[in-house]
Amino acid sequence: MNQQIAIQKQPHPGHADLVADWDRLFRVFICPKGRASRATLIKYMDQILYGLNDFLKKNVGITEAASLKDLSERFTDTVINENPEKKLADVITCLIKEIAPHAVNVSSPYFVGHMTSAIPFFMVHLKTIVSALNQNVVKLETSKVVSVVEKQVIAKIHRVIYNNTEAFYQQHVQNADSTLGVFVEGGTTANLTAMWAARNTKFKPKDGFKGVEAEGIAAAYRAWDIDRCVVLVSRRGHYSLRKAAGVLGIGNENVIPIDIGKNNRIDLPHLKRTIRRLQTEEPRTCIMAIVGVAGATETGTVDPLEELAEISHRVGAHFHVDAAWGGPTLFSKKYRHLLDGISLADSVTIDGHKQFYMPMSCGMLYLKDPAALNVIAYHSNYVNRMGSVDLGIKTLSGSREANSLILDSALKIMGAKGYALLIDHGIETAAAFAKEIKKRDLFELITPPVLNILTYRICPPEIKALLKTADSDQRRIINEKLNTVNRRLQRIQREAGASFVSRTTILRDNNPDDAIVVLRSVIMNPMTTIAILNEILDEQERIFERELKGLLEEQAEGV
Repeated sequence: MNQQIAIQKQPHPGHADLVADWDRLFRVFICPKGRASRATLIKYMDQILYGLNDFLKKNVGITEAASLKDLSERFTDTVINENPEKKLADVITCLIKEIAPHAVNVSSPYFVGHMTSAIPFFMVHLKTIVSALNQNVVKLETSKVVSVVEKQVIAKIHRVIYNNTEAFYQQHVQNADSTLGVFVEGGTTANLTAMWAARNTKFKPKDGFKGVEAEGIAAAYRAWDIDRCVVLVSRRGHYSLRKAAGVLGIGNENVIPIDIGKNNRIDLPHLKRTIRRLQTEEPRTCIMAIVGVAGATETGTVDPLEELAEISHRVGAHFHVDAAWGGPTLFSKKYRHLLDGISLADSVTIDGHKQFYMPMSCGMLYLKDPAALNVIAYHSNYVNRMGSVDLGIKTLSGSREANSLILDSALKIMGAKGYALLIDHGIETAAAFAKEIKKRDLFELITPPVLNILTYRICPPEIKALLKTADSDQRRIINEKLNTVNRRLQRIQREAGASFVSRTTILRDNNPDDAIVVLRSVIMNPMTTIAILNEILDEQERIFERELKGLLEEQAEGV
């Protein structure tokens, strides 16, 4: 009653002739016939379907000068009108004219700051068809052939990772008892699913104990006579692993960060020392999983996967590779060696909405053992019944869309070589960008690219000279000022709206007292060229000279 009163007291302005009745509902739901709606749909959808790049360039900004505070003040209406507010044509126009200009044009070749990809124009067509079909892949009864296609495309990607025999894939591709992989919402859910399976396998049923999934983590520790279990991953590991530990009840403090060594990869000696300590000291600890990173979010670096596999198998830990970013590198004949050892992993995460250039959102988890996910199977009488072939039996998600159709179609349109060209372009353009950064005195390259991500910062020559002779206290003071300059530069460039790089904070020599703010560049758009990247550097130099130079001159004088 109170909600009804609120709606009556605060009516939305709108068309007086818009009334929610059955006649209008049927027309809106089934087939709107208004000329204005049809004309607006044709006007914009024609641009989107056949001229996506030009449409985004014209209507979507990298960002706008309007602040988030200003934008948030425009969107404070909390009342749903009783009758319709707008016609379809007006709603579409509002999306294009009022929302899109303040959204982020992630397809721009000047957008080189995050892992959200530009998408090929045909992805919009595929997404439209998948939306229209509206298949729910939780269950065969709501997807039928789509579930069959999903198992096939999973087997294709599994083959790229693990490269088993033809006989293996013929045995498992459509086997109802086999799970070579699962589609999920993203890398976070994929990593969670991998840790879920690792936990349940580690604390499986035994005499007097029904298993951790049934009895919980406290009972599991009692049954297996331990005090805790841990996950080991480098400091470059994705924060989703800590989320997973929290959800699974092992505690996010038990995701233990291992120091970074040479080339920003996990420090193997430190990992081995940590394992020895955990095996000999209190509390009694089980090493549940070791995670290798194949394309770190901050730096794009790849851990030594072969060595991690050997260590994991020796200590009886589940070996998971988080290749959400770097997985598609396997398509490149020139660079797939960077992921050597990934086929030894018990599980592998890959994101489709990253370097498969798919629309948001698509994650995948692949398993070496086709029976590995049996430990997380759930059934119900109304969905995913015992004995069925429903794909939702072994996924965290319930209902989900058929984005496997998009990936399957994209692989047919692009081919392995098409994706290889995109991967090669990103890696080689990032390498060329690193050379340009090193040529310019104003900048300091912090993490050279392995794949297609690098970090750098503003650090003029006189400040570099000071850092070489400064003691630890002086270094900290100088870096704090540099951090301020780089934060401000990134913010000013972002708000100007011509281009975008992101920023992050990384530790030098694993020292919390030596944290530096860096500019982060991600090259994953075939339209991004070294000429464009030089324009971005030029803009950063102008911003520094115009607005930030004085801060560091004061610093140099002070030291």
